[in-house]
Amino acid sequence: MIEIDPQQVADRYMAQWTVPDAAERRAAIELLWAEDGTHVLQPPAEIREIAAELGFGHTALEAQGYDAIETRVARSYERFVEKQGFTFRSRRDAVRLHGVVKFGWEAVSAETGDVVGGGLEILVLDDTGRIKADYMFPGA
Repeated sequence: MIEIDPQQVADRYMAQWTVPDAAERRAAIELLWAEDGTHVLQPPAEIREIAAELGFGHTALEAQGYDAIETRVARSYERFVEKQGFTFRSRRDAVRLHGVVKFGWEAVSAETGDVVGGGLEILVLDDTGRIKADYMFPGA
């Protein structure tokens, strides 16, 4: 594993969610992620409750590969940044243990600066320092 600064990885990761230009966003994704990287999201409680009512004991939402991750990031940008006026930032608490980077993040109102949400991120890196697995826990 190459030497990496976990806070720099966290900051680059959070920045990808706020890039308005589609070509720049794709370039950021390709620099940050392994080609077959997987983003795994623990869905919001209401989705987990509906799934449980349907007999699913656990639920995870996944996007794998550049195209799927780009779609996921673009939809998040449209919903949370464009429509709701949020920005995202790391909590400046990134730590690395071997090939894993863990950090907290916040959703912030661009208008007021108030923190309106957040979560926990666990990134598993490949030998080149790119993300091969991303586990997102909103609300954590």
